[in-house]
Amino acid sequence: MASSLKAAKQQLRALMRQRLSNISQESVASQSRRVYETLQTFKPYNDARRISVYLSMPAAEIQTDAIVRHALSAGKQVFIPYLHKSPLQTPDTPARVMDMVLLKSLQDYEGLKRDKWGIPSVDPDTVSQRQRILGRPDAHHSELSTLDLMLLPGVAFDFDATESVRRLGHGKGFYDFFLNRYLARQGLRADDDSSLQLYGLALTEQLLDPTTGEEVPTGPLDRRLHGLILGSGEVRASEGDRLVG
Repeated sequence: MASSLKAAKQQLRALMRQRLSNISQESVASQSRRVYETLQTFKPYNDARRISVYLSMPAAEIQTDAIVRHALSAGKQVFIPYLHKSPLQTPDTPARVMDMVLLKSLQDYEGLKRDKWGIPSVDPDTVSQRQRILGRPDAHHSELSTLDLMLLPGVAFDFDATESVRRLGHGKGFYDFFLNRYLARQGLRADDDSSLQLYGLALTEQLLDPTTGEEVPTGPLDRRLHGLILGSGEVRASEGDRLVG
């Protein structure tokens, strides 16, 4: 079962890589602009004080630079991904895991260096001076850090039979593992309700058409999202979240 699920995900990723490689930079830019404009009137974003935003690759996904700048200028606390060697000793823990770390200012954001994929990345030497959402395993005496909204990337998205958003990531499991640890820190199970809103940002080409028979394969550790904000400017919310904005 696990091997067939992995193979199905790899097959869809290969298909999406080919499909997304044909999208022009002009289309990516215009779709990113519409997502940004939609966020300006999106209630979960406007209400959120502490948000997590992925920092985008130069191509083939919604660009988040304008979103980060707006959130900082609006006085929100903006947390961005930080990948590091896992300090956890539990079985089945990935070698590398993700935490979310706080941007101190616009100047801090503009000072980030790009990694080999062209993604702005946090200098590991600065992490000890930054607020973190998960922190170290022995940080249970510190104040519990929470988020109100996460804006997630993905390779492909669709809706299951219950109208929940399924997300296909890049295959490393960083977001799902982070979310499961985050909920555990709050004393919640994976299927419990949480105040944290999860929204994917997607190019229109990343939302699978159900009439083609394509769908996102998922397993028990894959988290559903509350909704999608598409490059068309449309917000597609899960059935239980139709009234959020």
